[in-house]
Amino acid sequence: MEQYTVTGMSCAACSTRVEKAVSKVPGVTSCSVSLLTNSMGVEGTASEQDIVKAVTDAGYGASKKGSKAAENTKNGSSAAGSSFGDEELLKDRETPVLKKRLLSSLIFLIVLMYFSMGHMMWGWPLPAVLADNHIAMGLIQMLLTIAVMVINQKFFISGFKSLFHKAPNMDTLVALGSAAAFVYSTYALFAMTDAQVHGNMDGVMHYMHEFYFESAAMILTLITVGKMLEAHSKGKTTDALKGLMKLAPKTAVLLKDGVETEVSIEQVQKGDIFIVRPGENIPVDGKVLEGSSAVNESALTGESIPVDKAAGDLVSAATINQSGYLKCEATRVGEDTVLSQIIQMVSDAAATKAPIAKVADKVSGIFVPAVITIAAVTIIVWLLAGQSVGFALARGISVLVISCPCALGLATPVAIMVGNGMGAKNGILFKTAVSLEEAGKIEIVALDKTGTITTGEPKVTDVICNKGVTEKELISFAYALEKKSEHPLAKAVLAYAEAAQTDIFEVNNFTALPGNGLTAEYENAVLSGGNYKFISTRTAVSQEMQEQSQKLANAGKTPLFFTKDDKLLGIIAVADVIKEDSPEAVRQLQNMGIRVVMLTGDNERTAKAIGAQAGVDEVIADVLPDGKDSVISRLKRDGRVAMVGDGINDAPALTRADIGIAIGAGTDIAIDAADVVLMKSRLSDVPAAIRLSRATLRNIHENLFWAFFYNVIGIPLAAGVWIPFFGWKLNPMFGAAAMSLSSFCVVTNALRLNLFSVHNAEKDKKIKSKKKVEDKKMEKTLTIEGMMCGHCEARVKKALEALPEVKEAVVSHEAGTAVVTLESAVSDEALKEAVEAQDYKVISVQ
Repeated sequence: MEQYTVTGMSCAACSTRVEKAVSKVPGVTSCSVSLLTNSMGVEGTASEQDIVKAVTDAGYGASKKGSKAAENTKNGSSAAGSSFGDEELLKDRETPVLKKRLLSSLIFLIVLMYFSMGHMMWGWPLPAVLADNHIAMGLIQMLLTIAVMVINQKFFISGFKSLFHKAPNMDTLVALGSAAAFVYSTYALFAMTDAQVHGNMDGVMHYMHEFYFESAAMILTLITVGKMLEAHSKGKTTDALKGLMKLAPKTAVLLKDGVETEVSIEQVQKGDIFIVRPGENIPVDGKVLEGSSAVNESALTGESIPVDKAAGDLVSAATINQSGYLKCEATRVGEDTVLSQIIQMVSDAAATKAPIAKVADKVSGIFVPAVITIAAVTIIVWLLAGQSVGFALARGISVLVISCPCALGLATPVAIMVGNGMGAKNGILFKTAVSLEEAGKIEIVALDKTGTITTGEPKVTDVICNKGVTEKELISFAYALEKKSEHPLAKAVLAYAEAAQTDIFEVNNFTALPGNGLTAEYENAVLSGGNYKFISTRTAVSQEMQEQSQKLANAGKTPLFFTKDDKLLGIIAVADVIKEDSPEAVRQLQNMGIRVVMLTGDNERTAKAIGAQAGVDEVIADVLPDGKDSVISRLKRDGRVAMVGDGINDAPALTRADIGIAIGAGTDIAIDAADVVLMKSRLSDVPAAIRLSRATLRNIHENLFWAFFYNVIGIPLAAGVWIPFFGWKLNPMFGAAAMSLSSFCVVTNALRLNLFSVHNAEKDKKIKSKKKVEDKKMEKTLTIEGMMCGHCEARVKKALEALPEVKEAVVSHEAGTAVVTLESAVSDEALKEAVEAQDYKVISVQ
């Protein structure tokens, strides 16, 4: 996505016009314009010149991020567009400019109000030379109003320019309202002079009360107040992103030919050697070559506990080296660092549009022309009703200045920006506004097992010694044997033995037998290790140890047997253990009314054991890498699906799902394929992401409601619809005040998201999915003893499917189970009888 800075936009009608203009350029596949950040994201093959020309022809300015024009915008005094590549581009330049305009306007407005209202309404004193000189008072009011109009000339330049381009915007409404009040007041002033010349003092006093100079000036000033408050609040919405940018180090200390040299961060190249002392920020992503330290990574992950780093470990830019001296090699620099990618993800999300924003855009596109039409009709109707020109004009001006397309245009982007910033603070990165909105609508979450629910690293869970053997002896022999093995499970045994500080000795004649186990010699004794099938050929395994092994296997653990000569030493069980937060994360998802499914390539017995520990609703085992994609497609028939994974083999499923969620510690391919990235690699961030999405969507709905509600109530009131019934009449100045506050209120409401706690599950809706309950009733699992091969599976399958109530039976002799899908209810006893008639034993039916 190419990003551009757009200047000259003042309301939603502007952003809609720019979006339409650029979308028509040949080669543009998508275009999204953000009124909040004055930025535009464009995808396609169209050239920069064509895109900029389209924006210019529409009456606005544009420059590509990083171009000289963008730099001029950045360094100038105009409103800052945000292309996000530089912290300076996010600096709030609008508020100081608007503040100066407001202060200058107030000086002239206060004097004007003294003349127009203070003297005329409340009899405040004037200099003797002006006391009875109504013409002079009128001239002074006109000059003071002109001064305010010159100070706020931007409204007129932007408003009438947009009108000439046939794309009226909010500035057009303000300019028309103020200009109408000024022109009519000027007419009244000239009519007063004519009355004065002809000695018509009643006419002089009549026209004196027809002045609307104060309204013309007050409208501009009050709208400027609203613009300033809005600009200040909009600046707050990008605080999270500005905070991330401030983290980026400005310099690095490079080590070249033994000499330490401090250089700017832009000079660091991939492969350079840099050093980081205690208390310093790590400048770029790198790999530790020498030294050890504790590194505070809270800036990127939100985790407050420092992470130990040693030679071979990776470090990231903007993290803080807390204790030791580190010598590192730069692996990622510039825009390739993790910090830069986070900033890019957040900025891209701000430059895209959520689906719900399209509703506001459609309304905004016709809003301003409709308001101008309503104002004209209002004036005509009141004139036809016999009211004076001044009365009719006041109603028309009120309609123009109370209508606020800005509130509609800001309702969605401000909430998206704040929600996205909150996510970034908590290590949850939404790549687009679409993903932020859609995440809250998820009905099914599919979780990959390894690395997502589990740690992804096998660990020793149980050590069971045979009679007469000590644990130290068993671990020592296992360590000596596994030390020369390259099998993944060997690493778990080695780590456990090293932590236990076991005795270390060397073995000879080591042999690995793939699929079976290991053998070696130690002091004329033969050591063996491996699975039950292999060890049972070496020694007798007692019934008690076999039962222990079966229990471990049923719990999803892998039992490793070890022998010395023909004596069984014991069993060491290894398993990929679940993460501490996995069960709680699953429970929170279920409390949110979401069905949780676990996908894994493991066998069904192991998968069901892990699934039971995590508490998932459904386990789908024996899924090949290319099979996850088809499983997601099937799940999507039941509702919106989110896929959570971390491996290369998860990428197709992440893409296939409605929302792909990548665990941050996973592969780059998985992260690239995902819509949401969890930087902390914690499963508990999945419900947090959904919770944040729901809160953001709720905030958008509130903003849109109040924006629509405000205009639906305000426009009829301003037009005078209620005057014949209740006498309710709106002064144009109060209309301007209401308009100025409407956008401010919408932005302020969005800022409330900063107070939202993404990990607080207390207010989650505890909705039980009807689909989930039905599925459990229509599916039963039988645990069966005695099946030995595929022939056994076929017999059991045939027997079960012979029952009229059974739709399908999936039988596994390895797992010792039969999962039956039912057409209608059937008793457990009927299922049991069907299986046992084939000479197998049913242990349980669930």
